[in-house]
Amino acid sequence: MNPTLSSHHKFRNMLHTALLIAGMASILALSSRLLFGPDIWWGIMLGLVISMLTLPNVSPYWLLRFYQARPIHPAQSPQLSGIVTELARRAGLPRSPELFWIPSQTLNAFAVGSKKQSAIALTQGLLENLSVREIAGVMAHETSHIRNNDLRIMTLADLITRLTHTLSVTAFFLILVSLPLMIADQVSISLLGLFILLLSPNINALLQLGLSRVREFDADLDAARLTRDPEGLASALARIEMPEFNWMQRIMLPGYREHQPSILRSHPLTRERIDRLLKLREQVLNPPHDIESGDHSIPLNPYAHIPVHKPKHRFFGGTWH
Repeated sequence: MNPTLSSHHKFRNMLHTALLIAGMASILALSSRLLFGPDIWWGIMLGLVISMLTLPNVSPYWLLRFYQARPIHPAQSPQLSGIVTELARRAGLPRSPELFWIPSQTLNAFAVGSKKQSAIALTQGLLENLSVREIAGVMAHETSHIRNNDLRIMTLADLITRLTHTLSVTAFFLILVSLPLMIADQVSISLLGLFILLLSPNINALLQLGLSRVREFDADLDAARLTRDPEGLASALARIEMPEFNWMQRIMLPGYREHQPSILRSHPLTRERIDRLLKLREQVLNPPHDIESGDHSIPLNPYAHIPVHKPKHRFFGGTWH
């Protein structure tokens, strides 16, 4: 990998994360000041810091139940177990994430939990359509989310957005209650302050989406560091991005999955992620670093024989991913 470019991307991602969190907190502080005065905003900010330090770690198994996930034990798939064990070692995790299989043909994977207790879920479609090298890149990406505490960061961002929305609703309710007094000129309200209060939830929601995109870029970078093979993850992203439609739908609806503006996406554009990964390569590539281990004679997917459901397409929002 290119160490200079890698360090540059890492610093930029950390800076963007700090600025976005600070921006969201500032919007919340401004909203609370406009609504309750200058003596309460510091209390809200202190509450956010305490919440960040004391947020409970939700068990990953609660979410996995909704997806009908099944555990993949090491004896069932030594290759996958060997990969996740090596990735956890390189990432410095105190415990390897547990692996789960999800009965869906959608090409997807996600991580849940914390460093002490985490899990990585892989769909049937992902295991069927990606090579071992590509799967290793995807698993490294999810392992990076766990190491970087991205779930806690995004939980904090969601808390800030929800509090800002609550303040906005409260302001709207107080205006309705005070409407008779406003008509009688007994109460004056700053129109600028009102506009800011009503607009603040949307601003924080956009900042939260931007934060999500930055954390994805950072997980891509760390995944390339863990595997020392940015091309593996880039290839996986290209395969996952391929529309899951038949040939007629691909011709008739070429831009179906690009209907959202970039600012409204929780994930960056795939082509931008791939470009960044490929730029991490050195001009003279080192031999690929193999992290595969285990008995290759045992099938990669222990649940390949179980029928799974196809992705559920929605006219708005695309497929589950």
